[in-house]
Order: sequence, then C-alpha cells, then structure tokens
Amino acid sequence: MRNGFTLVETLVALFVFSLLAAAAVVVLGNSADAQLRLSDVSASVQDFQRLRAALRADLAQAAERMPRGEAGEVRPAFEGADGSGRLFAFVRRGWENPGGAPRASLQYVEYRLENDAIVRRARPMVDGAAFGEPAVLAKGVSAVDVAYRAAPDPTPGAVATADWRAAWDPLQPTILPLAVRIDATTARFGVVRQLFLTQVPL
Repeated sequence: MRNGFTLVETLVALFVFSLLAAAAVVVLGNSADAQLRLSDVSASVQDFQRLRAALRADLAQAAERMPRGEAGEVRPAFEGADGSGRLFAFVRRGWENPGGAPRASLQYVEYRLENDAIVRRARPMVDGAAFGEPAVLAKGVSAVDVAYRAAPDPTPGAVATADWRAAWDPLQPTILPLAVRIDATTARFGVVRQLFLTQVPL
C-alpha cells in the first residue's frame, strides 16, 4: 500500500478547491452587493419617512397668519412655488419650546428643492427674521410637482366643487389650501405621491 497522494490526485484536489473558492467569492460578492443595495433602499425609505413626518406635522398646524419678510413686507399666509426652488411656505402653530425661550409658539417654515434634495428652512421669529440652517429631509429628488386643494366657492349659486390647483393664488391672502399634494420624482422609486391635510389635529 502506498503512502501519500499522486500528482494527479493532488491536481484534482486543487482544482476542486479552486472551484469551491471561486463559488464562495461569487456568493460573498453577491451578498455584499445585495446588502449595499438594501442599505441604499433603506436610507431612501427613511428619507421619505422623515420628509412625510415633517410635512404632516407642519401642514397640519398651518395658521392663517400673514408674516412679514426680511424686508418687512407683508406676505400671504400660504405661498406656493415661486420658480426659485421654493415649493411652499407658511406659518405653523404649535412650535415646541422645551427650553422656555422667549418666543412665540408660531414658526415660519419653507420647503425647497435644492441640489436634488428637499430641504426645510425655518425662521426663529415669524416676522422679519433671517432663515436658519436648512435641514435636508430627502435626497435624490430631481423634480417636485405640488398641487393645492381649494375650498369650494362659497358664492351663492356657485357649483360646490373643490379642485386641485397647480398654483396657489387665493382671493384673500389669509386663505389656506384644504390639502397639499406632492409628487416627487426620484431616481430610485420613480414618482412618489404624498397627500397632506392642513389645519387638522395631530
């Protein structure tokens, strides 16, 4: 009986081992790629969850309060897109003040599309103050279409129908939309539509 392996047996064993190693590398590579894709998708989902939470909290507390701009000019209570990247801006109630700072419970907020991201800006004071640092809420957004739900026309004899408008230009500057619809175009999910009511209890 011979001891050890022949050259042919050794070569066969090495060949089988190399096949198993190559298969393991492929499996590990696919697993790593899948994990990376899952991580990216999870981050994108979290972005939109954060965006939805912020929009819901802000729009549900929209106030019929006309603010003043940085130059002191009076602005409408709710403003839509202006072509500069702004999606809409308004005053909200219920701004939490856990530190007891000397300020009102109202806050002026603005949502914008900047550098393929939806950001939220706010002023420390409603009237005349400059904006603070923007908060990035959702990345990877190439375009945003906003529509506003208007209240039915209260004029006697008018048809009692509400409609969606691409622009917000009410007859009175204190009027707020009933709801806001946002269609965000993303590279990962396509168009993501979200609907929000205004002036509703949280």
